[in-house]
Amino acid sequence: MRLFPSHSEKRGSFFQRTIRPERVMALGFLCVILIGTILLALPIASINGRSVGVHDAMFTATSAVCVTGLVVLDTGDTYTLFGKLVIMVLIQIGGLGFMIFATLVMIALGRRISLRNRVLIRESMNMTSLGGLVRLSKWFSMLALLIELGGALLLSLRFVPRFGWRDGLWYSVFHAVSAFCNAGFDLFGGFQSLAQFQHDPVVMLTIAALIICGGLGFSVINEFLHFGFLFHKFSLHTKLVLVITASLLLLGMVAILTLEWDNPATLGDPSLGAGERIINAFFQSTTFRTAGFATLNQTMLTDSSKLIGVILMFIGASPASTGGGVKTTTLGVVLLLVLSVTRGRDTVGVFGKRLPPNTVKRALTIVVISLGIVLICTSLLSISERRANRDMLDLVFEATSAFATVGLSATGTQTLNPLSQMLLVPIMYFGRVGPLTMAFALASRMENNPKNRIHFPEEKIMIG
Repeated sequence: MRLFPSHSEKRGSFFQRTIRPERVMALGFLCVILIGTILLALPIASINGRSVGVHDAMFTATSAVCVTGLVVLDTGDTYTLFGKLVIMVLIQIGGLGFMIFATLVMIALGRRISLRNRVLIRESMNMTSLGGLVRLSKWFSMLALLIELGGALLLSLRFVPRFGWRDGLWYSVFHAVSAFCNAGFDLFGGFQSLAQFQHDPVVMLTIAALIICGGLGFSVINEFLHFGFLFHKFSLHTKLVLVITASLLLLGMVAILTLEWDNPATLGDPSLGAGERIINAFFQSTTFRTAGFATLNQTMLTDSSKLIGVILMFIGASPASTGGGVKTTTLGVVLLLVLSVTRGRDTVGVFGKRLPPNTVKRALTIVVISLGIVLICTSLLSISERRANRDMLDLVFEATSAFATVGLSATGTQTLNPLSQMLLVPIMYFGRVGPLTMAFALASRMENNPKNRIHFPEEKIMIG
């Protein structure tokens, strides 16, 4: 009988104590960004045969892995096929989550998925149970590929006649992946995004559908496939996601139509018919929700539209999705809390279900910390760009776009000075990794903290 643990047992115990699942996810994204930076900095990745430099390679790799879409070099004009393939793979890994990719690799190599890896998979997918995770990983990956394939086929109907078979098919695949993963990268050059397709409803609606599917989250899509449109059978999570997503899309579209209808630089363009204006407004409302594609010139939007955009970008997509932001369910929980307080209720609930207090605490914490990050980033950008005399709203727009991994820019990211661009790198990273790891870290601490058993005397303070 051994009285003391062996050195290997001590080392394993130390590893388990210090390398928490949320830290593994954060480090995993960092490793993927590092590999992407190295590959994109190679001369073979650049059209002119010279390295784009570590600065630009790191920015592009971070933007791709964090599925943001902000760029300092135009993707179509700068990178070779090799560079574009690297970017597409980084987008796919970042969109689906590196743990799902790691799981698929381990399965392909015949490796057994350990309990610790299952915990990592569960947390990366924002699930609550360890059961059937490997099967779900394979199913979600296959589902993503099928949706992207369907989107690519629809896009090819427009791209192949316009660009030829080779370029048309390649553009279709790349933009289907970029849209489903809510990345916003495009290959059309000139920092124009999808401006040339503002008269093409097939392209706009296909891209919008891919963005929405990716932003709903795999668990929501999975319930759709199982229950169809039987709303009463959906889980509370899915009900909240669908109601809030539909509301934001509709309200955003109405707001854009109202604010931009007479703006000749956007929807008021005489070449756009009434139907095209409505579709472009819907597309703008959709892309504000973390996608980053644009058919309208973002720099020419009215200040009111930019403010609406900041709000929609901050909210973002839904949990366990390819998008960013504080997430739709977080907004829902906060709004339900406000509604409960104004009605004098002690609990927060909706659709006949009560939400756990810890869920409400996590939602409030994520919103407050996220607001703080955006404000700090905006302040730093204003200091860095003080000589350029940037509009403050444009800097708020840029900071929110980076944090919420959207990819839209009202000032042109490529026009920012190098320091400002490098400030956006950690913001994009934290925006992709932060809210997720923050939620899990808070959940773990609240559930396991022994101080929760200590109750101090209660005393009221004045509020408001």
